[in-house]
Amino acid sequence: MSQFLSGFALGFSLILAIGAQNAFVLKQGLKKEFVLWICLVCAISDALLIAAGVAGFGAVVTEFPQIEVYARYGGATFLIIYALLSFKAAVFSRDVMDPAGDNNASLLKAVFTCLAFTWLNPHVYLDTVVLLGSISTQYSPNEWRFATGAVSASFVFFFSLGYGARLLAPLFHNPISWRILEAFVGMVMLSIAFSLIL
Repeated sequence: MSQFLSGFALGFSLILAIGAQNAFVLKQGLKKEFVLWICLVCAISDALLIAAGVAGFGAVVTEFPQIEVYARYGGATFLIIYALLSFKAAVFSRDVMDPAGDNNASLLKAVFTCLAFTWLNPHVYLDTVVLLGSISTQYSPNEWRFATGAVSASFVFFFSLGYGARLLAPLFHNPISWRILEAFVGMVMLSIAFSLIL
């Protein structure tokens, strides 16, 4: 049981910080759009990456460092584009929060955007594949209990963030609040993009 709790605590601490993926989940939760699917995509992606790390994929990344370079610049490009779109929405949008969500919103677009935030982010490989994968070796032969704890932390975190966001929904009936959030999301994306490039 201690291996599970160690994995849960470390996994939770690694995804707690506001990053591009978390900001997107928060935004979808506030809009109440495809929250279940977005949370599932994030949590299952984490589970796959953690499993790959525990199974030894971290050694592959170490052996072929160019994988990290491609992911870094691809991720930075994606984040800059998304940041610019968020800044545009912050300046020009006059929308208010619609409790029913956007009828024109596309599930496929939301899922692909979420997948891009997850799989184009080099930090996710460092946190899940390399860091959690290498730390799991300390718990051999119970490394999969450690991995199960880390995976559980991802499910708890993303579903709490996605569905807990609606508690803030009344605040976002004011269009200024929504524009401030868009500006904040844009700044988070841009700062992460520049940190990847530099």
